Amino acid sequence: MGLKELVARFKKELAVYQRVLKHPQTPWLAKLFLGMAVAYLLMPFDLIPDFIPVLGQLDELIVIPILVWLAVKFIPSQIIQECRLQVESEHDGHL
Repeated sequence: MGLKELVARFKKELAVYQRVLKHPQTPWLAKLFLGMAVAYLLMPFDLIPDFIPVLGQLDELIVIPILVWLAVKFIPSQIIQECRLQVESEHDGHL
């Protein structure tokens, strides 16, 4: 998979989880974890400073996926599938 495909896939997944956040049946705990992941990504500072070798540079690659994984554990699979189908149908309509 090339970089272009990876970026396109990431954008689609981001759109899916944006829909999941807005879905009325998404549990509040899942919304909390997804919100924390977005907040951590957008924070102007790091909880683990970059000057700490290795961990400082990798904290986003560790913390954000864990938060998203925790969120997904609380989201019923049919909600994720429904949102994924909506994003796919929108994407297909733009071709």
